[in-house]
Amino acid sequence: PELIYSSVHPTAAVGPCLSCLFYLYRQAEGFKEQGNAYYSKKDYSEAFNYYTKAIDVCPKNASYYGNRAATLMMLCRFREALEDSQQAVRLDDCFMKGHLREGKCHLSLGNGMAASRCFLKVLELDPSNREAQQEKKNAAALLEYEQMADFAFEKQDFRKVVYCMDRALASASACHRFKILKAECLALLGRYPEAQSVASDILRMDSTNADALYVRGLCLYYEDCIDKAVQFFVQALRMAPDHEKARLACRNAKALKAKKEEGNKAFKNNNFEAAYLLYTDALMIDPNNIKTNAKLYCNRATAGAKLKKVNKAIEDCSNAIKLDDTYIKAYLRRAQCYMDTEQYEEAVRDYEKVYQTEKTSDHKHLLKKAQLELKKSKRKDYYKVLGVGKNATEDEIKKAYRKRALMHHPDRHSAATPEVQKEEEKKFKEVGEAFTILSDPKKKIRYDNGHDLEDDGGFDGGGDAFIYFFYQDWQAHH
Repeated sequence: PELIYSSVHPTAAVGPCLSCLFYLYRQAEGFKEQGNAYYSKKDYSEAFNYYTKAIDVCPKNASYYGNRAATLMMLCRFREALEDSQQAVRLDDCFMKGHLREGKCHLSLGNGMAASRCFLKVLELDPSNREAQQEKKNAAALLEYEQMADFAFEKQDFRKVVYCMDRALASASACHRFKILKAECLALLGRYPEAQSVASDILRMDSTNADALYVRGLCLYYEDCIDKAVQFFVQALRMAPDHEKARLACRNAKALKAKKEEGNKAFKNNNFEAAYLLYTDALMIDPNNIKTNAKLYCNRATAGAKLKKVNKAIEDCSNAIKLDDTYIKAYLRRAQCYMDTEQYEEAVRDYEKVYQTEKTSDHKHLLKKAQLELKKSKRKDYYKVLGVGKNATEDEIKKAYRKRALMHHPDRHSAATPEVQKEEEKKFKEVGEAFTILSDPKKKIRYDNGHDLEDDGGFDGGGDAFIYFFYQDWQAHH
């Protein structure tokens, strides 16, 4: 009764009226009982209201704070529940339920060390308390997962961090710090929708949370929405000026945008060497920015192709595809490079991938062209046999034929070994086949278009026409 009276009338100089004290006590107990009834019905909001009324009547009763803490925990208002639990044990250090609830609040908020201390206090009061024993194990597991996550983050093993945070959040469901770390790692793994969802949930509860603002910005940054990302980073720094991660990400975002735009400008001005170097500089800024770096690799490949660095361009396209295997532009650029270097099988593979993804008439045309070139590449290359380019004139073909026919004519190798004679005879016949096709306009067109000449009697192994032409020509020049 004195506790009730001193809290309601702290400056009273005369002892309280006993009937008044019991009235206040009964009133507080009545509010508590009503709170208990609502708690049993799982109407935690009403239970909270009645426990608050009980506390207002008797603010120095530990059990009332303990009951309100339990209600707040059911409402997932763990920080408020923690304050009530701490007030309860301040009023009564032997209040076991108060220590137990304080520990559970610390655990839910991710403070494993403080939780452990609370559960140890319960076990001092009651060494056989099974709930405290189990919760102490949960707190130890939480600390272990937290330590594992910190180590994994340093090693950039972001999947391991997500795993550890999922396990930790099973006990620490209200820990924003764990949620933010998980969201950051999801963003670093390219799982942007999941990361955005976690950050948005936190911002709904706390719109000024700098860590959540940073993660939102990070997702946009990694999705190549750099301008929007910078806005979030700036907002995070406004809420927390010392937020080092937001500061670094903001600086990287601005630098990346500037270098990329400089490279694009140089490319448009046909300054391909400068563009190549600028894209290279941009790629050094942030290796974790997968989408932007994929585009930078593809841009550098385009500049490299202009500089005749075709193999380097192929390598850059492959790097872009490793970062983003849905990047159609990189497949198209690499396929063109394969075509330019006569790697037709690889070109067909890339064009097939593109056409499966986007069935447009342009992609179909590119695929058919590559398939035709692949088919043509598997035949004898008569242009190579004669040593001329594919745009050689009729006169150039004749001159090349004369030169190669004389080079491989059997009479010139009559003193050679049988093996050499056989090889030279074979080459001599190939020269005849090549000339038979390339000197005939109709056959040449069909050959250039990839038709099978054998199907319509295209050539006869050099034939009498070739031998007659060759000997006539040879006699005329000797």
